Amino acid sequence: MTTHPVRKMNNGRTMPEVGLGVWQSPRGEGTQGAVRAALELGYRHIDTARIYGNEKDVGIAVRESGVPREEIFVTTKLWNDDQGHDSALRACDASLARLDLEYVDLYLLHWPVAGKRLESWRALEKLQSDGKCRAIGVSNFLTSHLEELIAHAKVVPAVDQFEMTPFLQQREARATCKKHGIVVQAYSPLTHGTKLDHPVVVQVAKQAARTPAQVLLRWGIQSEAVVLPKSTKRERIAENAAIFDFTLDAEAMGALDALDEGLATGWDPRMQP
Repeated sequence: MTTHPVRKMNNGRTMPEVGLGVWQSPRGEGTQGAVRAALELGYRHIDTARIYGNEKDVGIAVRESGVPREEIFVTTKLWNDDQGHDSALRACDASLARLDLEYVDLYLLHWPVAGKRLESWRALEKLQSDGKCRAIGVSNFLTSHLEELIAHAKVVPAVDQFEMTPFLQQREARATCKKHGIVVQAYSPLTHGTKLDHPVVVQVAKQAARTPAQVLLRWGIQSEAVVLPKSTKRERIAENAAIFDFTLDAEAMGALDALDEGLATGWDPRMQP
C-alpha cells in the first residue's frame, strides 16, 4: 500500500498527494530507473505524457515493479497535435499501447487548445465511460478555460494540473478549482531549482530543519495541491517524498505566501485564449 496520504477526487476515487514527474527524464534506463526507485521508496503516483516520449519506459517500470497495478496511480496526457474528438480517441489508445496498460488512472488535456478543447473533452468523457481512463482532467487550464469547459461538459474535470509554487500561486485558478471540486496538481513545484536559494525559502528551511526543496513541496501540500516533483536521482526522489512528517507553521506559510511574483518557469497559459 502507498505510504503517502491520498486526495479524494470528485468522482470518488483517490490519488496520492505526491507523485513522480518524468518530464525530460531520459528515455530508457533514465526513466525506468527513476520510476523503479520511486515505487521502491513508496511512491504510488507516476505522471507522464505522450509528448515526454517516455510512456513506454513508465509502463515497463510499472509492470516490472512487483507492485499490484491497482495500487499505482498512472497519469498521461493528450498532446496538442492529437486534439479533436476522433484523434483524441486514437491518441489515448496509442498511449495505452505504449504504456502496455489496460487503463490509465488519469488522462489529461495537456493544453487548452483553442477551437479544439471542447471536442477533445467529449472524447475524454467517452474514454472514461469506456473504462480506458478512471478519471479525466485538464492541464494548464486557468479560470476562463475551466469555466468555458464546465459550461459545456457532462463530466466536471477531476483534476487541473498547472505550474504552482510560492512564486506562482495561481490564486484565481485555485479558487475556481475549489468552487468546482477539482483537485489541483502542481507541476514544477521546485521552480526547476531557480528559487531553492531564495533567502526566505532558505530561512524557512533552516527553521524547519528541512531542505529548501522539502519546504517548497510542503507549501504546496498545505496549499491543498498534489505535488509532482521530478528527479532521476534516488536520494532526491526519497527527499521529495519526506514531507508528511512535519508542518509549516502560520508564520512560515505567511512568509512563503508573500513571495508570489507571477514567475512561470515553463509553459505559461495566461495568454492562451
